[in-house]
Amino acid sequence: MTRSNPSEQPWRKALLASDASLQQAISCLNESTSQIVLVVSADERLIGTLTDGDIRRGLLRGLGLDSPVDSLINHDPLVVPPELGRDAVLQLMRANRVHQLPVVDTDRHVVGLHLLDELMAPRRRRNLMVIMAGGQGTRLRPHTENCPKPLLPVGGKPMLEHIIERAKSDGFGHFVLSIHYLGHMIEEYFGDGSRWGVSIEYLREDSPLGTAGAISLLNPRPELPFVVSNGDVLTDIHYGELLDFHCRHAASATMAVRLHEWQHPFGVVRTDGVDIVGFEEKPISRSHINAGVYVLEPAALGLLKRAEHCDMPTLFARLKEEAARTIVYPMHEPWLDVGRDDDLKRARAAHPRAEGQ
Repeated sequence: MTRSNPSEQPWRKALLASDASLQQAISCLNESTSQIVLVVSADERLIGTLTDGDIRRGLLRGLGLDSPVDSLINHDPLVVPPELGRDAVLQLMRANRVHQLPVVDTDRHVVGLHLLDELMAPRRRRNLMVIMAGGQGTRLRPHTENCPKPLLPVGGKPMLEHIIERAKSDGFGHFVLSIHYLGHMIEEYFGDGSRWGVSIEYLREDSPLGTAGAISLLNPRPELPFVVSNGDVLTDIHYGELLDFHCRHAASATMAVRLHEWQHPFGVVRTDGVDIVGFEEKPISRSHINAGVYVLEPAALGLLKRAEHCDMPTLFARLKEEAARTIVYPMHEPWLDVGRDDDLKRARAAHPRAEGQ
């Protein structure tokens, strides 16, 4: 399996060898435009950082352009692990009044760089977002007898519109909607997306193809990692953060998951044969469940046959068989899979404008 080229990651322009000169540090600073230089060892472990201010202070001290940078390095910079979420990173940066924050793994290898400006104003993303909107919504009847499930109103607008607007706020502007049941209604409502300032195209399924089968129809294939979401999932997830997490971990496929807790309604008796070995009073079981949002590398499409039914867990299993890296993105944001009438009621209760619909 092939992945995105690591050399295309902008933060790599900020990397500088530890034996570099002041002139090389200045060139690195100008080229990266991130206002920070990440000084690394030969295997890209973070040694320290340099800023424009550090360089200016060195010049004031009389250092020449050919002087080594080792005396200017901040050897104890603030860093964060890859799994730290966007909100926590923003809070940390604001509290410490820093505009750049290196991302390092457990071995201190540099794997990314957070920039405050980018976090505050999400950059425009060229990555595609595919939304599965072709389901029949049989469990939501009679609501879906004359209306496709993604168009059911929540908070005064269709569920699908919430997803698109959320993704747009994260910098996504190119969407593909996979449609089947009453798909013409979805096309009539969203059109080409110009009303929302985005571009919308459509995959028309002749028969239901499943959450992964539908993306086999993509033509042309994406050149960058792309996000896939079910059209009935309402969540406050940051799709851009999910995409960045996927790229930082060099995965072939990433699945957003939620922690699900279930309490047994009875006291549980632990036995060994006929002997009682312990008791648990209404124990709580915890597991991760599929949240219906994914990121895939374009190469993953090579494991799908065009127009053949396939669900996303099956595609992940195929990738695993090919020794491709498949990972989870643990999410904590509000999330609701609107599959049943009770779910729809909960979604509408969470959006006051939905009253009276």
